[in-house]
Order: sequence, then structure tokens, then C-alpha cells
Amino acid sequence: MRSALGGPRLLLRRLREVMAEPVSAQARLDKIVVLIASNMVAEVCSVYVQHADQTLELYATEGLNREAVHLTTMRTSEGLVGLIARNAEPLALSEAQEHPSFAYRPETGEEVYHSFLGVPILRGGNTLGVLVVQNKVRRVYSDEEIEALQTTAMLVAEMIASGELRSIAKAPENFALDRPLVLKGAPMCEGVGLGYVVLHEPRVVIKQLIAEDVAAEARRLDAAIEAMRISIDELVAHGDRMGAGEHREVLEAVRIFANDRGWVRRLHEAVLSGLTAEAAVERVQNDARAKLQRQTDPYLRDRLHDLDDLANRLLHQLTGQSYVSDRELIPENAIVVARTMGPAALLDYDSKRLRGLVLEEGGPASHVGIVARALGIATVGLAPNVSDLVEAGDAIIVDGVTGDVHIRPPPDVQTAYGEKARLRARRMEQYAKLRDVPAVTKDGAGIALHMNAGLIVDVPHLHETGASSIGLFRTELQFMVAPRFPRMNEQYLLYKAVLDSAPERPVTFRTLDIGSDKILPYMATIEEENPALGWRAIRIGLDRPGLLRMQLRAMLKAAAGRDLRIMFPMIANVAEFDAAKGIALRELAHLERHGHATPSDLRLGAMVEVPSLLWELDTLAAHADFLSVGSNDLVQYMYAADRDNTRVAKRYDPLSTPVLRALERIADAGRRAGKTVTLCGEMGGRPLEALALLAIGYRSLSMSPSSIGPVKAMILATNLDEAQVFVAALLAEEDGAPSLREKMREFALSREIPV
Repeated sequence: MRSALGGPRLLLRRLREVMAEPVSAQARLDKIVVLIASNMVAEVCSVYVQHADQTLELYATEGLNREAVHLTTMRTSEGLVGLIARNAEPLALSEAQEHPSFAYRPETGEEVYHSFLGVPILRGGNTLGVLVVQNKVRRVYSDEEIEALQTTAMLVAEMIASGELRSIAKAPENFALDRPLVLKGAPMCEGVGLGYVVLHEPRVVIKQLIAEDVAAEARRLDAAIEAMRISIDELVAHGDRMGAGEHREVLEAVRIFANDRGWVRRLHEAVLSGLTAEAAVERVQNDARAKLQRQTDPYLRDRLHDLDDLANRLLHQLTGQSYVSDRELIPENAIVVARTMGPAALLDYDSKRLRGLVLEEGGPASHVGIVARALGIATVGLAPNVSDLVEAGDAIIVDGVTGDVHIRPPPDVQTAYGEKARLRARRMEQYAKLRDVPAVTKDGAGIALHMNAGLIVDVPHLHETGASSIGLFRTELQFMVAPRFPRMNEQYLLYKAVLDSAPERPVTFRTLDIGSDKILPYMATIEEENPALGWRAIRIGLDRPGLLRMQLRAMLKAAAGRDLRIMFPMIANVAEFDAAKGIALRELAHLERHGHATPSDLRLGAMVEVPSLLWELDTLAAHADFLSVGSNDLVQYMYAADRDNTRVAKRYDPLSTPVLRALERIADAGRRAGKTVTLCGEMGGRPLEALALLAIGYRSLSMSPSSIGPVKAMILATNLDEAQVFVAALLAEEDGAPSLREKMREFALSREIPV
């Protein structure tokens, strides 16, 4: 090959001229292979394009039989070209025919060629095809030649990605870039969403691949790297504002990569080959993604996110493009795809245009999931690498029931899901008709159905669903979506707006429940080995009484002349409840002394979600005005299983004998004391679990708005006496079964109870 610098640069300049010519796609590709062969002193240059069915088709060649173009195909499991496509790594051989993967294709006439160099055509780490050069003589291809061919493959990748080659494809829909994919994630919010991908953090569009001035590009690259390093250092320095350890560890990992000499050297080599600084970043990241995507080691695959983050930061530094998509320009039927997202970011989108949300990170209990449920958006989390597998505008289907995500679905799948969406819409219409129907079982037991909320946008659902009240208003969401700690007047205005929107129905406010996975970005936190068991919820309120007093005063003022219910989260013993109650009563007395209007009736309750309370239930019920069961945390603590840890979260079933016996004890204690007991965790919003709760004594459930219709339909079809006898018999058994779910399901189905 020519000199290390002159050869690739000259080739890229000539290729740039070819890319600008007004010729057909086939003519352009034919000119490209001729130029590459000439520049690399090779007798053969061929381009193979990968199809969605994992076949590779010869699209252009210089040196092989031209008649073989668009006729020669092979599986990715066949031949040297298939091996390169499969492994996404270059392959250089001085004697190709001795390689065990060599496959002879007589129609190409390649039997006279011995030396072989092939590189994958990559985009976003995904293989779109293979670029090959061959020579008759046995020769060793240098690292410089391999590098030059990899750089050239970027141009072909852009031709494929732009859709230019579809005009010469026998089946344009079969490009690998268009292949259908199905990912399995975790359901976060029920529903079915059909629409088109909107990337929450859109990829940087590189408009120029080939450098005009290599020295200037090198200077741009150095300046961008330095600016990026400074910004990362600043983020790490302020890491205490971001919460507990994991965020800081991620930034530290990114900082290590940003200062890695090998990574910077590869970037400079790519620029010196004739690429712009942006194209160099894309080129190096393509290679890294291709290798790491195929690793089975979880640690190495996790490093892919760090490298993606680093490359993304550097590209934005070079281009000045925004990190987030323009919220005003999203299309109708938008499905937002993101690696991760906070609740405030989701609220920035026009909810009327959103049909779904897909996240790589974030499980069912995450707070963006709570906001998604409030907005009624089909949501799936823990979808592996989804943001790297989609392009903006791709057709996509989100199944919030099964957790399936269909990317670029074929027509039959789209038709099937379209019908599923219509059936769901009809079912929701049927549930809406139950709005004014009392929730009474077949044998006359009345059940109070309440609604969980956390944002003002939730409140209209109270009237739409016919819920008895807001049984849980999560006040921390206001704090999580705000850029700073909300002042007392801001809190007062929110609580007053909620109460004004529900003038004839009670609202139960839960005081600030932060800590663990609920991080306020503007609030310094302490490092904890296990924050779920640490300084959170009422513990923060009692240790920082100024925060609790401010919130309680805002609630008391907002409820002037009206009934007010307040409950305290994560109470671990009666003394903690008494301390919180004392603060509330002192705030009430303060307002009365200063002539402020106060609630006409104030009731103070306790959340039962820490197992230690199971042995103080009667005392607690005597001190509190009502009890509310937080089943999410209670089950988590009972089984010592983090509900956000996918390895253990599904290992234990809330429909198990230990959980139901514990919940039964709480209901019994409330009944003995004559106090209302409401269950407000996710368990109460699932018809099968709700059936079990009714059978063990619960007559008050609070749930997300979308769950009220299905749960009410279950209640109307249930004979409660019969269900109580059945569940009592199950709890009396000592068979050691880890779950009663299947027996409960069989019971319901045999009696035509919709669960």
C-alpha cells in the first residue's frame, strides 16, 4: 500500500468526489470498489450487504465475475465473509483457502486469489455487511491497510443506512438495518402502544465524514477531549448532589476511560487516516461496540454503556448538538426510547402524543414508572440495549402487559397488536361504564376503592374512575420533578389544588418519602451500604424536623375548613408514630394561635410497611386514626429481596402463605380497634391479588387509576363468603408451597371471576 498517511487520505478524497456525483446507487458502488482496489493495489474489491434473514448478498465487485453481483448469497454461518459478519472483526489471511471457514463459490471465479482481507461494515456496532479485498499473490496485509479498509467501510455503511442501496435491492425491506427484533423487558405500565421511535437522547448526526484539513481536525479533537474531561471532572466533584454511590461510580468509570491513552491514540489514528473528528469518534466507537456487544461477561458488557456515554459526550462537545430531543417536534404516536429517564423528563413531553415508553434501565417500581402510570402510557423497562438497536422513526410496539418490545415489526405482528389495542380499548370502555356502579360483591359486601396519585395530572382520574377518594397522594413526586427544594408556598399551592380538585372526596397525603431509590438531585445525601434499610422517609423527617414541619404546615393551611388525612411512611415502632403525630399537632396548635383557618377534621395515620410493626399492631391501632399498608416495601423487607433487583424481585410471590398471614394480622388488628385499614401498594391493583386481600379481611384498597375498573369487575363477580372459606383453607395448609397463585387462579377461573 502507499504511505501510511497519503494512501488513506487520497482514497478518502476520491471517494468523497464519487459520493457527490449524480449517479445511480449501483454506479456509485461500482466506482467505490474500483477506487479501493486501485488504492490498495488489490486485484479484487467486493461489497456484501447483510439482509434481515442473516444472508449476505454480493452487491458490487471489481475483479470477481460481474455476473455474480446480486446472484451470489451466503449465510452468515458460511465462508470467510460470513465469519466476519458473525464476529464483527477484521480477518486478514495470506492463504484464504487453507482457512477452515473458506467456502468455494464457482460463479465468482475467486479460486485464483490467495490473500484475503475483509472488514465488517458497521453502524452503531451492528453489522450491515462486509468489505473485502483479495490478491493473487500470498501476502500479509499491514495494520495500516486494515485500518484504511475499516475507515472506508464507514462510507459504505452510510450508503446502506441512508437507504440509497434500496433502489437496487431485490427486496428492500430485507436489509439488516430493517430486520425485525423482539426484546423481552419488564412490564412497568399496562397497555399496548403502537407508534414510532423518538430517541430521548438523539444520536449525533455526522454530516461530514472526510476531513478537509487533517491537522485542523486533530486540533478540534484535542480541544473537545480536554473540554469533555473538564466537564466530567466537574460532575464527579459535585457527585454528592447526585445521590448514593452508583451514580458516582459510573462517572468515575467514564472519567477513567476519558483519560485512557489507548482510546485517545485510536481516535488520533482515525483522524490521521483522513476522517473528521466526529467520524473518528464514530469509527472507534463502532469497533468497540461490535466487540463488547458480543461479550458474554456481564462486566465487559456493562463497560459498553460507559464507552457509549463517553463517545456521546465527545460527539456533543464537537458538534454542540442538544443532548435531548426537541419535545415540541415529536410526532403523533410517539414511543420514547431511552437508556434511563427521570420523572421530570417524561413530564416534559406532550402526553397526548405519547403512546409508549421503553427504557434500558428502570424497573416496575421506579418513579418514572409511577409517572407513566399516571399518564396512562404503556411502559416497558429493562429492555436490553434497546437504544442502540433502534433508529429514530422506526416502527415499534410496546406491550406493557407482557414486557415485549417489537422493533420494526412485520405486518402480521402489527395487525395482531392493532387488534389487541382495539380489544383493550373496548375493555376500557366497559370498565368506564362501571364508574357509577357500587363496588359490592355478589353476596353484598361493599368494598371501598381508592386511587393512588402523586401529581396534579392524576387528579382528574378520580372522577373518571369513580374512586371513593385519593387513598395515597405521594408528595415526594413534587420534590423529585422540581429543580430545587419546593418552598412552603409552592407545597401549599399544590396541596390546595389537589383538595380543590376533589371537593367532595377525601385525600390522604403521605409525608415526604425520600431515600433509598428516591433521590432528590439537589439534596446532599450520605453514602449508605444499603439505602433501602437506611436513612429514609420518616427517619429523615424526624431527624430534620424543619422539613417535616414545613410540609405539615403547608398541608394544614391548604385544608382550611376541610377534612384532612395525613399518614407517615416507614414507621418502624409506635414511638416514631407518636413523635411524628406530636409534630403535626404542634403545627396545628401554631396555626390556631396565629388565627389561621385549620382543617375541620384532622386524621393522622401510619403506614405499615416495616415488619417490626407486626408485633405492635394493637398498640399502633390504638394510637393512629387509620392504618395504611404499603405492600411493596412490606414484602421487600419480609423476604429481604430488593424489588428493583431483577435477580431476586420475582423470586418471591406476594401471593404466598407468609405474606398473606402477615397482611391478615394487620387487617384483624384494625378490625379489633375499629380503625380503617387500606392497602395502597401495587398488590391491591391486581385483580387476583385483590381477590386474596378481600378474602383475608380487607375492605379498602387504593390503586392506580387504570386498575380500578378491572378490580371492580372482579368484585362484582365474586361471592366473598366462598372466597374467604377457600383462602382460609389454603392458609391452613402446611405444604410449604412458595406461592398460592395457581390455586387462586384456578378458583377464580372456575367461578368465572375475571382476574
